[in-house]
Amino acid sequence: MTLPIVKRYLIAFDNYKLAGFATFILALGISGVFAMFIETPEAPPYKARGKLTYKNPPVLFSETSQSIRERGQQLTPSMLVQNRVVEVVLNQFNIPIDEFKDNVDVTFEEENPIINVSYIDPSRERATEVVSLLMEEMIEQSRLINSDHLRSIIETSKERLGPAEVELREAEQKLEAYDKREGATLLAVESGALPTAIIQNEQAQEQLLIQLETTKAQINSLETQLGMDTQQAYVAQALTADPIIAQLRAQLHQIEAQLELLRKDYRDQHPQVAALIKQQQTAEQQLQERASEVLGGDGIAAPLRAAEAIRVDSSLDPARLQLAQNLMVLKTQREALEQQLANTQEIGQKLRQEYGSIPNKQLEKQRLEQQVLYKKTLYDKIQAQLIDAQAAESETVSSLQVAQAAYAADIEIPEALSMALILAGGGLVGVLGGAALIFVLGLLSGKFYTWEEIRSAFQEREVPVLGVLPNLILLEETPQQLPLLLKPHSPYLNYYEKVRSNLRRVGVRPPRVILLTSTGSQEGKTLSAYNLAIATARTGKRTLLIEADLRSPSQVEALRLAPAPYAATEPLQYYSDLNECIRMVPDVENLYVIPSPGLIRQGSTVLESSEIQRLLKEVRHRFDLVIIDAPSLSLNNDALTLEPFTDGMVMIARPTVTLSGLMGELTDQLTEVDEEEDTSKYRPRLLGAIINGADITVEADEPIEDIRPFSEHPLQPTLTPDSRPLPQLPSEIRR
Repeated sequence: MTLPIVKRYLIAFDNYKLAGFATFILALGISGVFAMFIETPEAPPYKARGKLTYKNPPVLFSETSQSIRERGQQLTPSMLVQNRVVEVVLNQFNIPIDEFKDNVDVTFEEENPIINVSYIDPSRERATEVVSLLMEEMIEQSRLINSDHLRSIIETSKERLGPAEVELREAEQKLEAYDKREGATLLAVESGALPTAIIQNEQAQEQLLIQLETTKAQINSLETQLGMDTQQAYVAQALTADPIIAQLRAQLHQIEAQLELLRKDYRDQHPQVAALIKQQQTAEQQLQERASEVLGGDGIAAPLRAAEAIRVDSSLDPARLQLAQNLMVLKTQREALEQQLANTQEIGQKLRQEYGSIPNKQLEKQRLEQQVLYKKTLYDKIQAQLIDAQAAESETVSSLQVAQAAYAADIEIPEALSMALILAGGGLVGVLGGAALIFVLGLLSGKFYTWEEIRSAFQEREVPVLGVLPNLILLEETPQQLPLLLKPHSPYLNYYEKVRSNLRRVGVRPPRVILLTSTGSQEGKTLSAYNLAIATARTGKRTLLIEADLRSPSQVEALRLAPAPYAATEPLQYYSDLNECIRMVPDVENLYVIPSPGLIRQGSTVLESSEIQRLLKEVRHRFDLVIIDAPSLSLNNDALTLEPFTDGMVMIARPTVTLSGLMGELTDQLTEVDEEEDTSKYRPRLLGAIINGADITVEADEPIEDIRPFSEHPLQPTLTPDSRPLPQLPSEIRR
């Protein structure tokens, strides 16, 4: 493990190496000058020199040409002195390869865009010609590099354009199929037809219930008047209305009248009485059979009734018969109303079930529309890149031009002795002096150079260190994107997960709303806020990231989101509508973002508004963790304005960036308690600190995947004037 003082010196060396190198050169130059007067060296060969510089075309009509021109200004000697260039020079002058490597020198001047080319040869003319030819071939090599890069861009764009178009068409077809299947239902909800149908169904049920109760009341009244129930009234009405039963009743009545007269004089065994009794029995049997036919249709299903009961039931007078008929009509109406009510209730249940599924259908449609938007944006971007690259073909030229033609200066041989020894002594003095100067400049810079120094400073002030975050490996140079941990298995997520778990143990209750700030700029505050939010969302926690820096552009384009175009003009209206300002991140589940409106002159006024206070109260209950990315404390007081509505703030520090004096002063103001100060006065709460950009080793089972590079340069919004905000949030967020 490297000692902290060694690490501090190495970092200081990286920052002030030019000063040390200048000291070394100065000492070496002084010793060289001194040696020149002491020892006369051997006659050296001629050294021809030439200079190349970068040229800027007067007019560029494509962005690709601009990027190629910028890339052409980042050439290295190894890129320019290729085998092709060396072979041309060797074949032209018949120079051995080892001799050429020993005598040629190609260097870059860091301060000026100059490439120095030199060659040492005993022949002055030959040295000049070698340098001239070498510069011509380097200019041609620069043109070939630009052309190869442009062809690579065109081929890559063509390869990606086809799959992007296929994905866009598939997404559009899915959305079209979903609209055909569920569009009518969603349109019914949007137009209010479905809620109106549900209300009308409930009103119809109420009307049917009222009619049904009225019919039941009428039936009960008629049953009371008749002295019989509905079934009895049906039997009596049916028997009374049958003419055959009326005829049999009259026949029985006549037989009974004759029997009554004959029984006064004769017994039942008398032939006339016996004949009448037999006729009576036959009529009663016919009466029972007819009653069964009337009541049971075919005489099988009806129960067998006594003749006396049949005669009683079939003896209704016209008034009671009319009541019985009315009772039958009301019974039929009641049964019809009951069936109609059941059908209406079933329809209402189906309508409510369909209405209950509307949020899921709306969410699915929003997801499909968002997918189409993402695919369309990617397709347009690739197509624009291809068109721009094709337009840049005619503008592609070499990035170099001759700034100074090759020449070989005259050789002056000073008289001196032991020049090598003097130069060695001067070099040693220069090395020691440069090392001492670098160490002193590192002490006077006032910065922390190692994360161990920052941790010790926080521990001295009793500020808990919540975590130490490593430096993210940058695999490509893209200065307008954050290095976000969007890969679910990134080894860097473990460090942010440790910060999240340490936050839960701070205080009596785990904080739900935290504010991230720093002492100055370029300390990785925004990077830490984004990646901490991603790591928290990866654990299944509903996480919200709020960009509270209203003096800088939003960084949400790194998450494939676009800021709302009207937010900067109406920031208070933007923050008052949660459905508009809260955006769902497509690549990270459970992660939501409130993008910054952008550059606002009166940022403090917006942060002190009631809309911001109401927003922070609302999101506290809707999310498991809310992370606020606030401006630095040294720039303004926006972080202190928002802190009372949070559970506390977290300080971000970074080696080689954080100033020790400024951090100590601000930390003391937040932690020290004056005994004479009013105890009722509110004091900001400092939950802890996070050390960002530490040089610690990250162990991973698999190779580290591509990470989007980071730069402190703000992102420039790419929205057109016709851009629109993203669709509304899912229903669970609106609740």
